[in-house]
Amino acid sequence: MADYKTLVKLDLQLHHNAFDVLLEQYIDAARTYIRKESGKEVTDSADDVQLVVMYAAYLYRKRAAPDTKMPRMLRWALNNRAFGGDNHVT
Repeated sequence: MADYKTLVKLDLQLHHNAFDVLLEQYIDAARTYIRKESGKEVTDSADDVQLVVMYAAYLYRKRAAPDTKMPRMLRWALNNRAFGGDNHVT
């Protein structure tokens, strides 16, 4: 099982535990959003782990800057997963 929280913290360059509870919430939300959007369960594949990490990090960043648009690479990965592409993330 992937250590999502550690991966998200690395992505966000967080070196403390002050936001761990919030990050866990964003990870759960990301998994739920991905499942709802794609209609497929999130697995522990490398592609799905990376997608959850990207989405959770985006949610964290968006809380500080609500006008933040979803990065194109994240939107592409979500669309690719939903519409059956072979690779979710490049």
